Amino acid sequence: MARFLAHRLALMLLTLWVASALLFGVTNVLPGDVGRVLLGPFAPQEAVDVLNRQLGLDRPLAIRYGAWLGDVVRGDWGRSYAFDTPVLPLVAGRLERSLLLAGFALVLLIPTAVGLGVAAALREGRLLDRVVSLGGLALGAIPEFVTGVVFLVVFAVWLRWLPASSALPEGAGPWEALRRLLLPAASLMLVLFSYLARMVRAGTLEALASDFTRTAVLKGLPRRAVVWRHVVRNALPPTVAVIGSQVGWLVGGLVVVETLFNYPGLGNLMLFAASNRDLPLLVGCGLVVTLVYMLGNLAADLIHAGLDPRVRHGLART
Repeated sequence: MARFLAHRLALMLLTLWVASALLFGVTNVLPGDVGRVLLGPFAPQEAVDVLNRQLGLDRPLAIRYGAWLGDVVRGDWGRSYAFDTPVLPLVAGRLERSLLLAGFALVLLIPTAVGLGVAAALREGRLLDRVVSLGGLALGAIPEFVTGVVFLVVFAVWLRWLPASSALPEGAGPWEALRRLLLPAASLMLVLFSYLARMVRAGTLEALASDFTRTAVLKGLPRRAVVWRHVVRNALPPTVAVIGSQVGWLVGGLVVVETLFNYPGLGNLMLFAASNRDLPLLVGCGLVVTLVYMLGNLAADLIHAGLDPRVRHGLART
């Protein structure tokens, strides 16, 4: 296990380095003049040139990247052009809010998808199975932007049950925060529900047809004990691995959902940085997203190993 963790951590560091080079290179060759964006369209060209020189944008790209990377290693991620504040605390604050939204979406997703996937498998070929399978396929084909708009129109405009904006006011209590997070979290949940529910259904059907399930039934164990101790327990490990692999999809959905619901998270900040040519902020957001994606996959692998003794023993030998 120690060698596995050391290998994964080394691979993560290498991936972060490659991602930082790609992010820095791509963001610095995007069309547009940073000085012009910051000073406005009516600023004189001399002022724009002076600002670009002050920001170091007149230096070669490789030299700028080396200086930036050295600062990042020392904990200095630069300053945001638009906010004139250090990038790291700004990104960390927005990341905390995005993790709150993503965590709430997972709290809604996992019990719903696992429960309906298991129930559909136990009733294979019946009405519930067809509803979960066909309904999940239909929901999976709808982008989160469309789902979010439908939720806004129905629950915020027509019924007026929930607020249209997810921005939390100062001093908002837990109930108010829950009301404002429900619509964006539900929009994110439906992005992954279809795939996860079908994976749980397939894993449950495979476990139902296995030898150990037949042996448990022949021993006379109650149906509830067979389902929970043998079927669900063996169907969950692949599901955990699927959840970890979908972290990138969830992060991509955050950009759309946070913008749609005016939620001040990391996805919204990334879009702002890209629109305003805030290069240090955009690179910082990209690095954090890369790190979150890798940590999500690592956590899923470790949880999978904890649930599946075969995987755990395999890692113990590495």
